[in-house]
Formats: sequence, structure tokens, C-alpha cells
Amino acid sequence: MNIKALILCAVFSAGMLSSCGNKDRGSGTGHMYDLSLLGNPGSLDPQYADDPSACTVIRNMYSGLLESDANGNISCRNAASYSVSPDGLTYTFELREDNFWFFDENNDDVISENEYFPVTADDYVFAFRRILDPQMQSPYAQDFSCILNGRDIISGKEFPEKAGVYAPDSKTLIISLEYPSAEFLGLLTTTAAMPCNRDFFYATSGRYGLDDRSVMSNGSFYVRQWFYDPYGSNNILYMKKNAPNSREDRPVCPSFLNFTIEKKESDIKKLMKESDTECMTTLDVSDVSKNTCNIYGSRSVTLGLVFNKDNRYLSNMQLRKALAFAIDREGIIDAKKTGDISPAYGIIPPAVAVLGRSYREMASDNQFACFDKDEAARCYQVAMAELYADTPEELSVMICAGTVDPVYIQNLSQNWLSCLGCTIGLDEVTQEEFYSRIDSGDYSIALYPVRGKNCSGLAAAEEFEQTECLRKAAGKEGFSVKIRKCADISGLVDQYAAFERDVIGQYCFVPLFYKNTYLVSKKDNEDIKYEPFSGALDFTDAKNYR
Repeated sequence: MNIKALILCAVFSAGMLSSCGNKDRGSGTGHMYDLSLLGNPGSLDPQYADDPSACTVIRNMYSGLLESDANGNISCRNAASYSVSPDGLTYTFELREDNFWFFDENNDDVISENEYFPVTADDYVFAFRRILDPQMQSPYAQDFSCILNGRDIISGKEFPEKAGVYAPDSKTLIISLEYPSAEFLGLLTTTAAMPCNRDFFYATSGRYGLDDRSVMSNGSFYVRQWFYDPYGSNNILYMKKNAPNSREDRPVCPSFLNFTIEKKESDIKKLMKESDTECMTTLDVSDVSKNTCNIYGSRSVTLGLVFNKDNRYLSNMQLRKALAFAIDREGIIDAKKTGDISPAYGIIPPAVAVLGRSYREMASDNQFACFDKDEAARCYQVAMAELYADTPEELSVMICAGTVDPVYIQNLSQNWLSCLGCTIGLDEVTQEEFYSRIDSGDYSIALYPVRGKNCSGLAAAEEFEQTECLRKAAGKEGFSVKIRKCADISGLVDQYAAFERDVIGQYCFVPLFYKNTYLVSKKDNEDIKYEPFSGALDFTDAKNYR
């Protein structure tokens, strides 16, 4: 009997009474979800992990002060209430009394009273100190650098204990900022802002988040078993409902989450077709049956042309401008097939929300529109004169297979041919080859997907500081610092637009399409929460009506 079968036997043995006792079969509760992760989580440490598999497990295993809905509206989760000082520098949170840590000390799959205890304000203090601690090397450190003394702690000038995060009592948390930041509440909804218990952390002796006995849950589920063999199969991560955190006003609906760990998306799609997994996230739903699946799309990715300035021809600004001005975005998209993509003129995608409203509604990307055949022709003539050439040679657009219909890029090439008289080819490659060639610089033009790690323009700006090909395209840095220092929403929207304008003005990254990312689930499932930027799925409210 394989490992998954053994686990399932244990699940049914442990869960038989609760499953048979569920009289309200129409409630959708008590279900065991069969799921899949794309790749093994690198870590389950919320202050460190950032891969999609880890984010999904962390979302279900931990919970934080605040949470956001699909529209970006922020509400309390483990905070009973909060207040912000008039100067925007002090945030005071009062914690709920009914959020608990649980660790199965006896490893017997039974939640005993001596195995769970309340989450305190000090657990959040310790978590924020860890984020800023330079020895931690948290990928989220700069995000939280607005905390008082944060920058000095990150640079090693101050100790983490100097962070402006305090717990005057067990249920009161005070966070002081270096400067007002309109992004701060949104940051508190991310996985990085989950609590961390100091005593448990040190008890793991450096293995925190690395195995199923080195994690402790304050969320909806706890990790019962995590098995991964990189050279084998039957890799699983199995979670069980964390009953102490199933509240009357927010019950945890499923009883179990049973993840297989797969190496390729194609393997997960195969499991979906065979009904061995109940939901997945993907960029491509062309092969998904709408008869058997619910498909939810979110415009959370911007596909843009990255011009490699190391190329002799593309180092010329006038040629890059000519190529940008010659793009008729509406013309290259088939109007009958625009459900997956739409024309993009800006960098920040429509799924980014500010106070529950799409940023693109507040700052139209029409301000960046630049289709002008006459200007394109003029720039092209100037470029060819400066390059002492008749036409650019051996240029092609590299795209990652499955990202977008190649027909659209063929239409784009036809655009350039008819407008400028230059021939630019298409090079469709696998995902592995795409990113390998991006890293090595072995491309002339690439259709690159920009996808921030959370629902903010700040996350998009950080992509242009942390991803090498985008950093080169931007031509300068400092965008995220300016955004973090915006004290109000109006200033935030203006700074988002300024970032877009600065990057687009270099003509090294040209936005082309906004694209959907997708949550695909079997028809009998509802209320699975999908975070399109991190790729995380939250099953707290999920219901199954099979």
C-alpha cells in the first residue's frame, strides 16, 4: 500500500464519527479536499517563504490581524478592532480572545486541551522583528521597512528589539511607523504578517517551517503529515481542521485538506481530468472543460515586451520607440477571443485594487497610449540612420508556451512589417527554456509576465527592482521607496502612475496585454478564496456539495 493510501486510511478512521454525524448534508461542510501543490514548499515559515505552494499551505495554517477579500477590501481577522492615530504613525490593535496556537504534542491526531493556547500580541512583535532582522534575510524586509527603526535594523545599525512594535499587554499590539504609509494596512493582510511564537520557534532548533514537527498552527488547519522525496512519488502534505479556531461567527468548513505534491502543471491538469484533484490555479484554461469545472479569472498579470538593450539594434532608443509606436493593440487581438487578455497600456494590472476599487478605474492607462504610425515611421528612419543599417536583423519575440495565443504575436509581427517594413520572428519555447534564456540574456525581445506578489502597485514596482531583466528595462530604481512613503490614497495613486510613466518612458518595457490567472475547481465546490498574485488558495470557507 502506498503512502497516500495509508494516510487516507488514517483520515477515514479518525474522521468517521464526525463525518457520519454531519446531519446537515446540504451545508457543504465536513468535506475532505483532494488537492495538488505545484512543487514542494521550500519552507512553511511565514516570514520567509514566498513560493505559491508555501503560500497556499501558510494561508490555511496561519491567520493574521487583518484579511482582504477578492476586491481588496480590508477587514479584521484576529484583530477585534484597530485604530490609527491622526498623524498616521501609530496603529493600535486589540486582539480577539479566541485565536489559538495548536501543536499536536502527542502526535496522536487528537486536539487535547493542553495542546492549544491563546495567541498573544508578543507573537506578532516577534514576527515583525524577525522580518526586519538582517540575519533572517526575509524577502519581505523592505516591505515592512516603514516600521520605526526598520531601515536601521535591516542595515544592521540597530538591533531587532528596537523595532517600533510593542505589546503593552497580551491582547494589545502597537505598531509605530517611521513615516505614514497608505500601503501598510494592505501589508498586514499578507502571509508575512502572520504571528510567530517565540518559545516554539527556538524549540525547533533552526528547523522552523522545514518539516511537519517544526510548525505550529493558529489558523484554520494544522499540518498532520508532510512527506517529500525529490526522487520518488507519492509526495503529500496532509492538513486537518484546527477545531479550536473554528468559531461560531467564522466556522472552518472543510475537515481535511489532502495535497499531493506534483512536479509539473501538466501532471495536475491530468489529475483534474481524472477527478483526483478538485481545484488548481493556472494561466491557461484552453484545455479545461467548462461543463465539469468552475473557472474564475482575474486580470492580475501584465504581459509586456522586454527589449534587450545588449542587442546592437535594440540599444537604440529610436528603434525601440518605433516598435512601440507601431503596435495597434486592439487590432492584433481577435475580438471574439478576448476573454483571456485585453489591451494593456499601463504596467499595473486591473486586479490591483485600492480601497476596493480597481486602480485602473482610478488611473486610466489611456494616458500611456502611444499607437502612432507616422511617429513610428519617423523614429524608424532616424534609428536606421543612426545604426547605419537598412533594417534590423535576426530579431524575434520569445514567448513562453501556454502564456498567450501565438497568433497574437504573429499579428504583432505583421503590424511591424506593414508599418515599418521590418521582419521580426516568433520564438515559442518551454517555460524552463524561457526563464533560462532570460537569465542568460539569450533573447532580443521577450514577452515577459509581470505579476506582483500581492494586490498592490507597490508589488508591481518591486518587480522592476528585483527581477534583473525588468530592472535593466526600468533604467533606474527607487520606485518602491517613493510608493511606501505615500501617506494617503490620492498620493498613492499618483505615485503608481508616476512609476508606470517613468518605466514606459524608457521604451525598454512595452505593456502589451493584461492577462487572466485562473482558479479552476470542480462544479460542486464553492467559496474557495483565491489570491491571484501570490497564487495562494484559502479553504477556510470552502464548501463542497457533492
